[in-house]
Amino acid sequence: MTTNHAISNSGFVSLVGAGPGDPDLLTVKGLKVIQAADVVVYDRLVSTDILALADASAEMIYVGKKLDFHCVPQDQINQILVQKAQEGKRVVRLKGGDSFIFGRGGEELEELAKFGIKYEVVPGITAAAGATAYAGIPLTHRDHAQSVQFITGHVQKDGREIEWGSLAQSNNTLVFYMGLKQSGHICDKLITHGLAAKTPCAIIENGTRQDQRVLTGTLATLPELANGAVSPALIVIGSVASLSETLQWFNQ
Repeated sequence: MTTNHAISNSGFVSLVGAGPGDPDLLTVKGLKVIQAADVVVYDRLVSTDILALADASAEMIYVGKKLDFHCVPQDQINQILVQKAQEGKRVVRLKGGDSFIFGRGGEELEELAKFGIKYEVVPGITAAAGATAYAGIPLTHRDHAQSVQFITGHVQKDGREIEWGSLAQSNNTLVFYMGLKQSGHICDKLITHGLAAKTPCAIIENGTRQDQRVLTGTLATLPELANGAVSPALIVIGSVASLSETLQWFNQ
C-alpha cells in the first residue's frame, strides 16, 4: 500500500558536504548556500569555523551522532528537514565529508522527495580523499595500487558480512570509514582470507585538522594501533600506506 504525502514546494533544502575537517576545504558553493541559509541542520564533525559562516540570524540545529550514541534518530532528522522546508525556509543540511559517501544523504533526499520538497546537492571532499592527501598517502599509485575501495566499518543494515574474500585478494587500497571499533575483526577477516599480515596500514586521526595524527604499521598490528587512536579516524590498508613517511607534508 502506498502512503500519500502532502506536497509542499514552499521551502528548499541544500544538502552540503562540509569536507573532512579543514574549513578551507569547504567548496565555494557550500560557502554561498551556508551564508544564505535560514536554518542549518548540522552534524558532529562539522567544524565551528564552518558553522560560524552562517548568518547570525540563522537557526542552528545540532543533530550529531557519535559511536554508539545518536543525539537525534535518523527519522527525526528527516522530520526536521521536512518541517523546516514546509515552513518556507532555506535549509542547509550540513554534513562532514561528502553527504553521499556513508553520510545517509540519499536517505534524507528520499524523504524530501516524498513530500515534493525541492533540493540540491553540494558535494564535499570525502574523508578518504582529504585525510589521505594530508597524510601523504596517495589512494592510487602506479607502483602500488590501481584502484581503491571505500568500506564502512559498521555492520550492514541487514546484518550481512562484507565480501572479505574479494577485498583480501584484490591488489588495491582499502579505506575503512568508522572502523576503529571493528579493527580486530577487520584484521582477522582480511588475514584469514589471504591478505598478507605484513601489508602496510595507517590510521589517520582527525584528518586535515591541526591536531591530525597518523599512526602507521602493518595489518597484523592494526588492532594495537587502533587501541591508541580516537575517533574520528580513517583506516587505510594497502601498499600506498608505506608512502606516508616519505610524502608527509602537513604539520611539519
